[in-house]
Amino acid sequence: MFRYNVRGENIEVTEAIRDYVEKKVSKLERYFTDVPEATAHVNLKVYTEKTAKVEVTIPLPYLVLRAEETSPDLYASIDLVVDKLERQIRKFKTKINRKSRETALPDSDAMVLFNNEAGEEENGTDLDIVRTKRLSLKPMDSEEAVLQMNMLGHNFFIFEDAETNGTSIVYRRKDGKYGLIETD
Repeated sequence: MFRYNVRGENIEVTEAIRDYVEKKVSKLERYFTDVPEATAHVNLKVYTEKTAKVEVTIPLPYLVLRAEETSPDLYASIDLVVDKLERQIRKFKTKINRKSRETALPDSDAMVLFNNEAGEEENGTDLDIVRTKRLSLKPMDSEEAVLQMNMLGHNFFIFEDAETNGTSIVYRRKDGKYGLIETD
């Protein structure tokens, strides 16, 4: 059974909110044979623009479940986060099942965690690659890459860093700012 660490920022965590969080997050336990000793860290934030953000992190052996959601309704945000976590569990379970079938190995240590009856994925259809693109990387700096990304209307852009000659990625963050991923 999960232990719960529910914290609130700009909101008092009432008994009703705590009970709702525990009731919803505990639904994830059905995916596990032996529910591991884990603490579900839940952060509830309410902003001045009348939105509520819910972040849930559950560190488990072989997997860290983490999701966040922002919406005008705190309870709706909790529901959406639990839905995201369920999808993550099913995706991970499907991946482990596929690997064990491909390698013809018995259940891996990670798969032993999961309950086989709970929500099997249909042959991993959500993981099918439906399109492949090839591109040639042009040397440029990160500022030019951001400009290229914005001109194309994309959320990320891959380029060759002119200084390091390594592959880098710029991306647009949810807060409207930009991030940079550099490779070694």
